[in-house]
Amino acid sequence: MPAVSPESQASEALPSRRRRTPRGGRHRGDESFLLPPGSPTLVLAVPGPARRAGTDIAAELAHLVELEHTGQPAYVGHLEGDEASLQAALAGIRPQGDELAAVVVPLSTGPDPALDAAVRAAVAAAPVRTVAAEPLGPHPLIAEALHDRLADAGLARADRIRLMTMVTAASGVIVATPGGATAVRQAEVTGVLLASRLAAPVFTASLNDEASVKAAYEQLRAAGAASIAVAPHLIGSEPETALITAAAATVGSAHSAPLGAHPALARLAALRYVEALSTALAD
Repeated sequence: MPAVSPESQASEALPSRRRRTPRGGRHRGDESFLLPPGSPTLVLAVPGPARRAGTDIAAELAHLVELEHTGQPAYVGHLEGDEASLQAALAGIRPQGDELAAVVVPLSTGPDPALDAAVRAAVAAAPVRTVAAEPLGPHPLIAEALHDRLADAGLARADRIRLMTMVTAASGVIVATPGGATAVRQAEVTGVLLASRLAAPVFTASLNDEASVKAAYEQLRAAGAASIAVAPHLIGSEPETALITAAAATVGSAHSAPLGAHPALARLAALRYVEALSTALAD
Protein backbone atom coordinates (compact mmCIF):
# COMPACT_ATOMS: atom_id res chain seq x y z
CA MET A 1 0.00 0.00 0.00
CA PRO A 2 1.50 3.43 -0.94
CA ALA A 3 2.52 5.71 1.89
CA VAL A 4 0.03 8.38 2.86
CA SER A 5 0.18 11.38 5.12
CA PRO A 6 -1.48 11.20 8.57
CA GLU A 7 -4.11 13.64 7.34
CA SER A 8 -5.06 11.64 4.27
CA GLN A 9 -4.82 8.37 6.21
CA ALA A 10 -7.28 9.68 8.78
CA SER A 11 -9.68 10.87 6.10
CA GLU A 12 -9.62 7.48 4.38
CA ALA A 13 -9.57 5.19 7.43
CA LEU A 14 -12.01 6.95 9.68
CA PRO A 15 -15.52 5.60 9.22
CA SER A 16 -18.26 7.91 8.13
CA ARG A 17 -21.62 7.80 9.84
CA ARG A 18 -24.74 6.99 7.94
CA ARG A 19 -28.36 6.84 8.94
CA ARG A 20 -29.98 3.55 8.09
CA THR A 21 -33.55 3.33 6.97
CA PRO A 22 -35.58 3.38 10.23
CA ARG A 23 -36.68 -0.04 11.36
CA GLY A 24 -39.79 -0.81 13.26
CA GLY A 25 -39.57 -1.82 16.91
CA ARG A 26 -37.74 -0.69 19.98
CA HIS A 27 -34.37 -0.06 18.33
CA ARG A 28 -35.43 1.82 15.22
CA GLY A 29 -33.24 4.71 14.17
CA ASP A 30 -29.91 3.30 15.48
CA GLU A 31 -26.86 4.78 13.82
CA SER A 32 -24.31 2.61 12.03
CA PHE A 33 -20.81 3.16 10.68
CA LEU A 34 -19.70 2.75 7.09
CA LEU A 35 -16.12 1.45 7.10
CA PRO A 36 -13.99 1.79 3.98
CA PRO A 37 -12.14 -1.26 2.60
CA GLY A 38 -8.91 -1.98 4.45
CA SER A 39 -10.10 -0.63 7.80
CA PRO A 40 -8.53 -2.22 10.88
CA THR A 41 -10.13 -5.47 11.96
CA LEU A 42 -12.49 -5.41 14.94
CA VAL A 43 -11.83 -8.25 17.41
CA LEU A 44 -14.03 -8.89 20.44
CA ALA A 45 -11.99 -10.04 23.45
CA VAL A 46 -14.01 -12.61 25.41
CA PRO A 47 -13.31 -13.54 29.06
CA GLY A 48 -12.45 -17.17 29.69
CA PRO A 49 -11.88 -20.06 27.27
CA ALA A 50 -13.83 -21.16 24.22
CA ARG A 51 -16.44 -23.94 24.45
CA ARG A 52 -17.93 -22.67 27.69
CA ALA A 53 -21.59 -21.92 28.26
CA GLY A 54 -22.40 -18.44 26.98
CA THR A 55 -19.41 -18.03 24.68
CA ASP A 56 -21.68 -18.28 21.63
CA ILE A 57 -22.97 -14.84 22.64
CA ALA A 58 -19.73 -13.28 21.39
CA ALA A 59 -20.18 -14.85 17.95
CA GLU A 60 -23.74 -13.51 17.79
CA LEU A 61 -22.57 -10.03 18.77
CA ALA A 62 -19.77 -10.12 16.18
CA HIS A 63 -22.35 -11.02 13.55
CA LEU A 64 -24.60 -8.14 14.67
CA VAL A 65 -21.68 -5.69 14.57
CA GLU A 66 -20.87 -6.77 11.02
CA LEU A 67 -24.45 -6.87 9.81
CA GLU A 68 -25.89 -3.79 11.51
CA HIS A 69 -22.99 -1.39 11.98
CA THR A 70 -19.71 -1.85 10.11
CA GLY A 71 -20.39 -3.94 7.02
CA GLN A 72 -17.07 -5.72 7.53
CA PRO A 73 -16.19 -8.96 9.34
CA ALA A 74 -15.78 -8.83 13.11
CA TYR A 75 -13.88 -11.58 14.90
CA VAL A 76 -13.80 -13.17 18.34
CA GLY A 77 -10.78 -14.07 20.50
CA HIS A 78 -10.86 -15.74 23.91
CA LEU A 79 -8.55 -14.65 26.70
CA GLU A 80 -7.96 -18.13 28.15
CA GLY A 81 -6.94 -21.38 26.52
CA ASP A 82 -5.39 -22.12 23.14
CA GLU A 83 -8.61 -22.66 21.19
CA ALA A 84 -9.95 -19.59 19.36
CA SER A 85 -7.65 -17.42 21.46
CA LEU A 86 -7.23 -13.68 21.12
CA GLN A 87 -3.54 -14.21 20.34
CA ALA A 88 -4.45 -16.55 17.48
CA ALA A 89 -7.06 -14.14 16.14
CA LEU A 90 -4.53 -11.30 16.06
CA ALA A 91 -1.85 -13.55 14.54
CA GLY A 92 -4.24 -14.40 11.71
CA ILE A 93 -4.67 -10.79 10.60
CA ARG A 94 -2.71 -9.90 7.48
CA PRO A 95 -0.28 -7.08 8.25
CA GLN A 96 -0.48 -3.86 6.23
CA GLY A 97 2.96 -2.43 6.75
CA ASP A 98 3.09 -0.18 9.78
CA GLU A 99 -0.58 0.76 9.56
CA LEU A 100 -3.02 -0.04 12.32
CA ALA A 101 -4.33 -3.55 11.63
CA ALA A 102 -6.69 -4.37 14.52
CA VAL A 103 -8.76 -2.88 17.30
CA VAL A 104 -9.55 -5.14 20.27
CA VAL A 105 -12.83 -4.39 22.05
CA PRO A 106 -13.15 -6.01 25.51
CA LEU A 107 -16.50 -7.79 25.84
CA SER A 108 -17.19 -6.41 29.30
CA THR A 109 -19.86 -4.18 30.82
CA GLY A 110 -17.24 -2.19 32.68
CA PRO A 111 -13.54 -1.92 33.52
CA ASP A 112 -12.13 -5.20 34.82
CA PRO A 113 -8.46 -5.12 35.96
CA ALA A 114 -7.77 -8.77 35.12
CA LEU A 115 -9.48 -8.65 31.74
CA ASP A 116 -7.91 -5.30 30.87
CA ALA A 117 -4.43 -6.63 31.74
CA ALA A 118 -4.98 -9.72 29.57
CA VAL A 119 -6.11 -7.56 26.65
CA ARG A 120 -3.10 -5.24 27.00
CA ALA A 121 -0.74 -8.23 27.08
CA ALA A 122 -2.29 -9.69 23.92
CA VAL A 123 -2.14 -6.32 22.15
CA ALA A 124 1.51 -5.84 23.14
CA ALA A 125 2.41 -9.32 21.83
CA ALA A 126 0.44 -9.04 18.58
CA PRO A 127 2.49 -9.44 15.39
CA VAL A 128 0.52 -6.60 13.77
CA ARG A 129 -0.09 -3.06 14.99
CA THR A 130 -3.03 -3.29 17.36
CA VAL A 131 -4.79 -1.04 19.88
CA ALA A 132 -7.23 -1.79 22.68
CA ALA A 133 -10.58 -0.05 22.96
CA GLU A 134 -12.45 0.78 26.14
CA PRO A 135 -14.89 -1.79 27.60
CA LEU A 136 -18.51 -1.48 26.55
CA GLY A 137 -19.69 0.25 29.72
CA PRO A 138 -20.57 2.26 31.58
CA HIS A 139 -22.87 3.76 28.96
CA PRO A 140 -26.60 4.59 28.68
CA LEU A 141 -26.97 1.73 26.19
CA ILE A 142 -26.10 -0.74 28.97
CA ALA A 143 -28.99 0.66 31.00
CA GLU A 144 -31.23 0.30 27.96
CA ALA A 145 -30.24 -3.35 27.59
CA LEU A 146 -30.81 -4.03 31.33
CA HIS A 147 -34.24 -2.43 31.05
CA ASP A 148 -35.10 -4.63 28.07
CA ARG A 149 -34.05 -7.81 29.86
CA LEU A 150 -36.13 -6.87 32.90
CA ALA A 151 -39.09 -6.24 30.61
CA ASP A 152 -38.52 -9.56 28.85
CA ALA A 153 -38.81 -11.27 32.24
CA GLY A 154 -41.96 -9.33 33.14
CA LEU A 155 -40.08 -7.46 35.86
CA ALA A 156 -40.40 -3.97 34.36
CA ARG A 157 -42.60 -2.11 31.92
CA ALA A 158 -41.13 -2.10 28.46
CA ASP A 159 -42.05 1.60 28.27
CA ARG A 160 -42.76 3.51 31.45
CA ILE A 161 -44.71 6.10 29.45
CA ARG A 162 -47.44 3.58 28.74
CA LEU A 163 -50.03 3.49 31.47
CA MET A 164 -50.43 -0.24 31.73
CA THR A 165 -50.44 -2.46 34.79
CA MET A 166 -47.96 -5.28 35.25
CA VAL A 167 -48.48 -7.08 38.52
CA THR A 168 -45.11 -8.80 38.17
CA ALA A 169 -43.15 -5.57 37.67
CA ALA A 170 -40.60 -4.91 40.41
CA SER A 171 -40.71 -1.72 42.45
CA GLY A 172 -36.95 -1.85 43.07
CA VAL A 173 -33.94 -3.36 41.29
CA ILE A 174 -30.55 -4.70 42.33
CA VAL A 175 -27.96 -4.29 39.56
CA ALA A 176 -25.66 -7.23 40.34
CA THR A 177 -22.22 -6.92 38.78
CA PRO A 178 -19.15 -9.16 38.73
CA GLY A 179 -16.20 -8.03 40.82
CA GLY A 180 -15.63 -6.28 44.11
CA ALA A 181 -16.20 -2.84 45.58
CA THR A 182 -14.57 -1.02 42.65
CA ALA A 183 -16.78 -2.79 40.12
CA VAL A 184 -19.85 -1.96 42.21
CA ARG A 185 -18.94 1.74 42.24
CA GLN A 186 -18.45 1.71 38.48
CA ALA A 187 -21.80 -0.03 37.97
CA GLU A 188 -23.52 2.68 40.00
CA VAL A 189 -23.41 4.89 36.90
CA THR A 190 -25.52 2.34 35.07
CA GLY A 191 -27.75 1.98 38.12
CA VAL A 192 -28.55 5.69 38.10
CA LEU A 193 -29.38 5.56 34.39
CA LEU A 194 -31.59 2.50 34.89
CA ALA A 195 -33.40 4.13 37.81
CA SER A 196 -34.20 7.08 35.56
CA ARG A 197 -35.63 4.77 32.92
CA LEU A 198 -37.71 2.77 35.40
CA ALA A 199 -38.71 5.65 37.71
CA ALA A 200 -37.87 3.22 40.53
CA PRO A 201 -35.02 2.90 43.05
CA VAL A 202 -31.96 0.93 41.96
CA PHE A 203 -28.98 -0.18 44.06
CA THR A 204 -25.85 -1.99 42.92
CA ALA A 205 -24.22 -5.06 44.46
CA SER A 206 -21.47 -7.58 43.79
CA LEU A 207 -22.43 -10.95 42.39
CA ASN A 208 -19.34 -12.32 44.11
CA ASP A 209 -20.45 -11.19 47.58
CA GLU A 210 -23.68 -12.51 49.12
CA ALA A 211 -23.53 -9.86 51.85
CA SER A 212 -23.41 -7.13 49.20
CA VAL A 213 -26.60 -8.43 47.55
CA LYS A 214 -28.35 -8.63 50.92
CA ALA A 215 -27.28 -5.07 51.79
CA ALA A 216 -28.70 -3.74 48.51
CA TYR A 217 -31.92 -5.62 49.16
CA GLU A 218 -32.27 -4.06 52.63
CA GLN A 219 -31.60 -0.60 51.20
CA LEU A 220 -34.37 -1.07 48.67
CA ARG A 221 -36.78 -2.32 51.31
CA ALA A 222 -35.95 0.72 53.42
CA ALA A 223 -36.67 2.90 50.38
CA GLY A 224 -40.16 1.42 50.20
CA ALA A 225 -39.67 -1.19 47.44
CA ALA A 226 -42.05 -4.08 48.07
CA SER A 227 -41.05 -6.24 45.09
CA ILE A 228 -37.37 -6.43 44.20
CA ALA A 229 -35.72 -7.89 41.10
CA VAL A 230 -32.09 -8.70 40.34
CA ALA A 231 -30.69 -7.41 37.03
CA PRO A 232 -27.40 -9.14 36.11
CA HIS A 233 -24.88 -6.55 34.96
CA LEU A 234 -23.02 -8.95 32.70
CA ILE A 235 -23.16 -10.29 29.19
CA GLY A 236 -23.36 -14.02 29.86
CA SER A 237 -19.92 -15.26 28.86
CA GLU A 238 -18.33 -14.26 32.19
CA PRO A 239 -17.62 -16.94 34.86
CA GLU A 240 -19.88 -15.06 37.31
CA THR A 241 -22.92 -15.88 35.17
CA ALA A 242 -23.23 -19.08 37.21
CA LEU A 243 -23.77 -16.97 40.37
CA ILE A 244 -26.94 -15.19 39.21
CA THR A 245 -29.54 -17.72 40.35
CA ALA A 246 -27.97 -18.14 43.79
CA ALA A 247 -27.63 -14.38 44.29
CA ALA A 248 -31.31 -13.84 43.51
CA ALA A 249 -32.33 -16.75 45.76
CA THR A 250 -30.35 -15.22 48.62
CA VAL A 251 -32.89 -12.40 48.82
CA GLY A 252 -35.89 -14.33 47.50
CA SER A 253 -36.07 -12.27 44.32
CA ALA A 254 -36.73 -12.99 40.67
CA HIS A 255 -34.02 -12.11 38.17
CA SER A 256 -33.73 -11.22 34.52
CA ALA A 257 -31.42 -12.92 32.05
CA PRO A 258 -27.88 -11.73 31.30
CA LEU A 259 -27.64 -9.08 28.58
CA GLY A 260 -26.64 -11.64 25.96
CA ALA A 261 -26.44 -10.66 22.29
CA HIS A 262 -28.50 -7.52 22.78
CA PRO A 263 -28.47 -5.09 19.83
CA ALA A 264 -27.37 -2.27 22.14
CA LEU A 265 -24.14 -4.17 22.93
CA ALA A 266 -23.36 -4.61 19.24
CA ARG A 267 -23.90 -0.88 18.76
CA LEU A 268 -21.59 -0.19 21.70
CA ALA A 269 -18.88 -2.49 20.33
CA ALA A 270 -18.93 -0.58 17.04
CA LEU A 271 -18.84 2.73 18.92
CA ARG A 272 -15.85 1.68 21.08
CA TYR A 273 -14.08 0.52 17.92
CA VAL A 274 -14.60 3.88 16.22
CA GLU A 275 -13.49 5.79 19.33
CA ALA A 276 -10.26 3.78 19.59
CA LEU A 277 -9.61 4.09 15.85
CA SER A 278 -10.13 7.84 15.94
CA THR A 279 -7.74 8.23 18.89
CA ALA A 280 -5.09 6.05 17.29
CA LEU A 281 -5.16 7.94 14.01
CA ALA A 282 -5.05 11.29 15.80
CA ASP A 283 -1.88 10.38 17.75
